Amino acid sequence: SSSRHARRRAEEALPLQQMAESDQLAIQKSLQSTTLYRRLPVELFACDGDLLAFSLDKPEAIVDIWRLLGISRLSLDPTGPDQWQFSDGYGTVGQLRLAYREQRQNGGMLVFHGKGAYTGPLSPKNLTGGCVLMVRYREAEPTVDGRLRQAIQVDAFLDMDGIGLEIVTRTLQPLIARSAAANLHEICLFMASLSDATIANPHAVATLAGRLTRTSESDRKKLATIASTVSSRRNAQHARPNHLADNEGNVNADQVSVDLASRWLPSDELDHFQKQ
Repeated sequence: SSSRHARRRAEEALPLQQMAESDQLAIQKSLQSTTLYRRLPVELFACDGDLLAFSLDKPEAIVDIWRLLGISRLSLDPTGPDQWQFSDGYGTVGQLRLAYREQRQNGGMLVFHGKGAYTGPLSPKNLTGGCVLMVRYREAEPTVDGRLRQAIQVDAFLDMDGIGLEIVTRTLQPLIARSAAANLHEICLFMASLSDATIANPHAVATLAGRLTRTSESDRKKLATIASTVSSRRNAQHARPNHLADNEGNVNADQVSVDLASRWLPSDELDHFQKQ
């Protein structure tokens, strides 16, 4: 949705008064000059809450997994506490900062402020601008087989420098809206797959975590611990997921990597990945 009502509700939900003054001023400036607002559809997906919280707190670790699997060109490198520099591999580069974090028992909220630039075929001129991303997540009703399920929603405010509203409305808005919604959907699908892998084979996921060369040692250990905890908790409460074969608990980290990458890699690249 991009309605005025949805935008007003999103702006009212932003906890500006609880942010540092510098973040508050930067976000207010972006809101005042927003050229494109979009509320993405709510995504519902099966995922352990601790694993989701880790991925939101340490997004660079998830991006590092994608890099290891060869399924994304995105790079996300910490430059300080709650700050990152990024490149999507297709012409967009920038900086991202976490301005607000709220964690509750069954959910929470994150607010990011970013600045970036794009150079590529989608625009006749180089684009620069900023964004405000409000990410809200909560625990939802579990699946029929008892797996935990999460709901996540993103409100995005984009401020594009020196671009006419007509160009944004006619050209960029449909493209950005479709791309953002599709990307969020794919991210949630990956998190569901990773959550299933932690349940089925926590040792393989821990081994996979140990291979993340751009993730700190403490975060690699934390991911391994979460995998073990998720699996133990799930297996103590329920039978293993019905869609997992009985022998999958014994597969190694290489096979888990192939399973995680299989949805996103073309068949020829997947064959090459399996042979590595």
